[in-house]
Amino acid sequence: MSRPFFVSLDGLDGAGKSTQCRLLTDWLREQGRAVVDCVDPGGTEVGVVLRDLLLHERGQLSLPCEALLFMASRAQLVAEVIRPALDAGQCVVSDRFLLANVVYQGHAGGLNPEDLWRVGRVATQGLEPDLTFVLDLPLERATARRKPSSDRLESRHTEYHLKVRQGFLEEAKLHPEKIVVLDAVHSAEEIQSEIRSRCQVLLS
Repeated sequence: MSRPFFVSLDGLDGAGKSTQCRLLTDWLREQGRAVVDCVDPGGTEVGVVLRDLLLHERGQLSLPCEALLFMASRAQLVAEVIRPALDAGQCVVSDRFLLANVVYQGHAGGLNPEDLWRVGRVATQGLEPDLTFVLDLPLERATARRKPSSDRLESRHTEYHLKVRQGFLEEAKLHPEKIVVLDAVHSAEEIQSEIRSRCQVLLS
């Protein structure tokens, strides 16, 4: 029997993460695999409350506070959803994970990325995705694809989001064995084909 694996998808808002998560989850189930899909932040009762606090205006959050709230939501998601699923032999597909913290609050926000990796490993008790797929898309195209209603992070200025994109690419260069960059300009079908090809190795 194939071992369970854990993959996450990340990238700019509008790059197509949610679509690719859904397509991958559907495909894995067609392969006869039990799959849990989740979203970070969120995915638990605690996480839903923290997600609402993070993405909608509730006063001005300091950057460390913002980063740690993301970490808290993820800690609960790992304890309540991801770790139990893997222990039960299920695959996990997550819409964002720790890399997003490192990029959004680190590379773009100004906190030290290495500090965020360290705190993140405490929050997840060392659990990391087997692979993270970063859907890379020019900012103007990602912005055009986004829904009209932007959340607190999506509505930040252009320079911030340019730093986010660059941060994803820099982290992929630092961790090529764990982070795979995919050109999100391609069709959803082409992107999904590449994701499935990479996941096939994990299934064997």
